[in-house]
Amino acid sequence: MTVQETTLVPGLAGIPAAESAVSYIDGQVGILEYRGHRIETLAEHSNFEETCWLLLYGSLPSKSELDGFRARLREHRDLPERLINVIRALPGVGHPMDALQASLAALGMFHRKEDYSSREECDEAIVRIIAAVPVMIANFENFRAGRDYVQPDPKLDTAANFLWMINGTVADELITRVLDVALILHADHTMNASTFAARVVASTEADPFTVCSSAVGALTGPLHGGANERVLDQLKAIGAAENVPAWLDATLAAKSKIMGFGHRVYTTKDPRATILQDLARDLFETHGMTPAYETALALEAEVLQRLGSKGIYPNVDYFSGMVYAKLGIPTDLFTPVFAMSRVAGYLAHWREQMTDNRIFRPTQVFVGSHDAAYTPLELR
Repeated sequence: MTVQETTLVPGLAGIPAAESAVSYIDGQVGILEYRGHRIETLAEHSNFEETCWLLLYGSLPSKSELDGFRARLREHRDLPERLINVIRALPGVGHPMDALQASLAALGMFHRKEDYSSREECDEAIVRIIAAVPVMIANFENFRAGRDYVQPDPKLDTAANFLWMINGTVADELITRVLDVALILHADHTMNASTFAARVVASTEADPFTVCSSAVGALTGPLHGGANERVLDQLKAIGAAENVPAWLDATLAAKSKIMGFGHRVYTTKDPRATILQDLARDLFETHGMTPAYETALALEAEVLQRLGSKGIYPNVDYFSGMVYAKLGIPTDLFTPVFAMSRVAGYLAHWREQMTDNRIFRPTQVFVGSHDAAYTPLELR
């Protein structure tokens, strides 16, 4: 046997699973790039739809390409009536991530194709998924709240339309821009658990609806998605800014995790956190402070003073939950909003996987027994 066949690497940590040109991270200096473009540049100058195109097709679109892409997204937002009924029938007590996973699988049944080697069929599937996901999330929220189906507004882009569907009003320019940038920041992040799940399922030549549904399933796990929800829970537990020092003393003494700080990849501050922190400052200064935000600022200052020298910095989840709450997004929709953005990355990796596909078939380290004796049923 080879070393690879006999040596276990738990979680495949540090093991390259694919070659990819979609995104790049240098965690030592805090760099995140999409197709060679720094995330800071995209957050300042781009928009979510343009970023989707960049991830999917490898370069920034021309004006006509972007206009056409946006028009196709708006054209495919409205859901088939039977799919609306499927979402309406889902139990409102269920988690919205489960509803999204089920809805994505169902969406594929309405648009199933036989040949995804066709560029035209691939492009159609991509547009249908990116267009439909925000509508499915928003209307699951509407249905469980006892409201009717809300038609997407064809005049609005992805971020503005999503806010319109869940809040019933057209958001101002700052609020829309904040969500749009948040979507850019979450659109891809190299080979994380759900992206790996997407590529594994893609390697079987499953359709892209199934690929995205599977990836969303991986994102539902508490070790992957949902960290921003837990940040808000933590801030509520602290209660107020003046309680931060005592809370941090107790947390460090108990060696408990401080939610929203540190990252598996970054040993310096997550560049996405820096961008979102600046946006959060503008948002709260313009639309009013909240106790959670004031507590968060106090906690960040205290943690940096005590642990900054150890490379413990806020990550993007630390600020995203506070921002989403301020935008009127319910707490259990935070991870679906993450998924709303990340499907662009899943689909980019799906396309990349299919260019030179080989089905994933890892080996294992067997730790069971051999030559077990069979005991007849009457003697057990």
